Amino acid sequence: MMRFARRRPGEKGFTVIEMILSLALTAFIGLGVSVAIAQVTRETARNSDYTAASQQAMNAVHWIGQDIQMAQTVNGTAGFPDSDDLVMSWTWWDNTVYTVTYSLEDGALRRTYSDGSGSTTTLLAGDVSDDQELTYCTSDNNSYNISITIGIGTGRDAVQVTRTRDVAARPHL
Repeated sequence: MMRFARRRPGEKGFTVIEMILSLALTAFIGLGVSVAIAQVTRETARNSDYTAASQQAMNAVHWIGQDIQMAQTVNGTAGFPDSDDLVMSWTWWDNTVYTVTYSLEDGALRRTYSDGSGSTTTLLAGDVSDDQELTYCTSDNNSYNISITIGIGTGRDAVQVTRTRDVAARPHL
């Protein structure tokens, strides 16, 4: 049978058992802290991806909706984004013809704005799904339904956000 030595009066220090127990306790606490930090870091990255995807989708839906409200003609809703670009045009009070084209290529949704004297292309969103069940613009009796889906990340950390908007087109004057 093993006997533990007792400290004699006047001796200082820790026994081997006390040292092993304190190291084991410190290792256990350290493991818990490192797991918690890894989990917080992963969730922070996932939340950041969700926020970025959500903002891009809202931005794209907003711009398309604004341009539909200005447009006198809207073309390409049947094939957007798979086979057709979404093209809107209107004539301003000074007879300036404005044209806006939305195109999706390699996940990048671009808005090209032309006022007759020049054009400007802006990247509205990246990582946009080209699946017509997720990203589309449909029309029905002068009303439009816009849906943009953005996916960021891979595997179990992938985030997919869809934003939709119903827009009434400009009345034909």
